[in-house]
Amino acid sequence: MYIPVEDLAGHLPFAAEYLTEYKAHTLALLIFGLTTLYVIFGGLYGVVFTDMIQTVILTIAALLVGFIAYRNVTPAILAEHLPARFASVEEFASLRPVWRLEHFAGTETAYYHMFGAIAFVWVLKGFLLGAGGPAQLYDLQRYLAAKDPRDAAKIGMLWPFFQSVRWLMVVAITLLALTGFAGVTDAELVIPQVLQEYLPTGLRGVVIAGLLAAFMSTFSSTVNSGASYIVRDMCQSFWRIADDDHKLIWLSYAATALIVVVGIAIGWNAESITTIWNWIMMTLGAGVLFPNILRWYWWRMNGWGYAAGVLGGIFLALLFPLFPEIPTQATFPLLCLGSIVGCIAGSLLTAPVDRATLRQFYITVRPFGVWAPVRREIGSEGLDNRSEVFESFGLGVVNALLGILLLSGLYLFPCYIVGHWWSQAWMWIGVIVGSGIALYYTWYRHLPVPEEVV
Repeated sequence: MYIPVEDLAGHLPFAAEYLTEYKAHTLALLIFGLTTLYVIFGGLYGVVFTDMIQTVILTIAALLVGFIAYRNVTPAILAEHLPARFASVEEFASLRPVWRLEHFAGTETAYYHMFGAIAFVWVLKGFLLGAGGPAQLYDLQRYLAAKDPRDAAKIGMLWPFFQSVRWLMVVAITLLALTGFAGVTDAELVIPQVLQEYLPTGLRGVVIAGLLAAFMSTFSSTVNSGASYIVRDMCQSFWRIADDDHKLIWLSYAATALIVVVGIAIGWNAESITTIWNWIMMTLGAGVLFPNILRWYWWRMNGWGYAAGVLGGIFLALLFPLFPEIPTQATFPLLCLGSIVGCIAGSLLTAPVDRATLRQFYITVRPFGVWAPVRREIGSEGLDNRSEVFESFGLGVVNALLGILLLSGLYLFPCYIVGHWWSQAWMWIGVIVGSGIALYYTWYRHLPVPEEVV
């Protein structure tokens, strides 16, 4: 609703019909094209540099939207509008999930009727995703680009800190929509309507730039990592062109373009953003969760088991869209079960990883889980004398819990400030300070020493 494509169509008569009929598609292709150009020609450095600029723009936009929501959404306005959709303002502000949202029953958004089950499955999915380590997402390239393990650990804490402003912006837009609009049937139109209604020209442009920056940052990182999988893990291994930099560069260009074209083809046929997002995150994501988990916690897991689990999960994920009546909370456990069966069968029916590799992996990584056979072979004298903090499973769990508290506080306290829920905001600020001080002594002071870069 902001870009005058019709004016452009008047100057391009040969494409006027397409531009006006497929306005959203035209603008999306323009954004994809611009992002793809700097991904192809900028490489990893280009992605990192633009990520930095986009993070700054997004942070400014989020703070602007949060401030506008804080000024417009007063406690009196919340008390007037929220009870129409929720039992009370306190219920909306509570972190305790409501099991059912009755006003969604029988509507086009009946997907959210069993809200408690959906929330449980999403939290479970996030927990399993974390248990599988960072390698299954594009985030891994941020850690691998660090100069040493110490900086990689710092990135693990820093990146969620930058993401916290996104929660502020989402809650601000949600509260503005709940208190300012009625009868909005398409949830994907809420953001543009809020921006149109509440933001003046100029500020609206900054916020739109911030939203585009958030999208382009994720888009570029995902495409860049996908191209690296194709070039590094597939083509270099089978085509034996590891030493020909010129061919590798052109191959990376082709892989990047291929990923974008295939992605556009899939998205072109999607019914909505919500549909494709839920399928990627909860259906396809569920199919590849457990291969990434078992590789860390089960010594018998091998490459064949991993491939069988991933392929089995992807196959089931492609089948479930044929049965749209099955809700996400039902498909998620079925997909996980199918993927687990594939991992176990593929591993047990093939030869295990050679013992030397397993021993070296265990000594280097010290994974938790079912590693007793490998641990017995190494013996206590085969393990180095690293800090007891890193050998202690209990302290590792404590650090994980403290990290969850710290990041939860970073995400939640600005949301409560926007809604004028000061008691909750101060409580989470206290959680941030307390867990941050504790992590300084239990985590930060025991990070690996800096390595000299040669």
